[in-house]
Amino acid sequence: MPASVTNLLDSLPSSLTAELFETLIKTPELRIERILSDGQVTPEGQWYDQAEDEWILLLQGAAHIQYADGREVALTVGDSLLLPARCQHRVSWTTEDEITVWLAVFYPPSQ
Repeated sequence: MPASVTNLLDSLPSSLTAELFETLIKTPELRIERILSDGQVTPEGQWYDQAEDEWILLLQGAAHIQYADGREVALTVGDSLLLPARCQHRVSWTTEDEITVWLAVFYPPSQ
């Protein structure tokens, strides 16, 4: 059976009251998510500290990732970032001008 074509920028809501996490593919070794943000951030004092590596690609919008050591990275359309396992980080800003669309790929940590 031929694969069907999907577009990750289709069917975007006009606004969101909370971030939206959609699992696109999930296997025992891999998870791919589309994440939608509309000005949402990780609450102050909370950090993502996951057991797997995470590679993110920003498809639309803009965002900032803050590390626990205080460094901050600005992301715009087309930017990607590898967040190694156990790298404490949080989303410190996303634009409110449009829906920010992330593609996140989670996989076992590199050795």
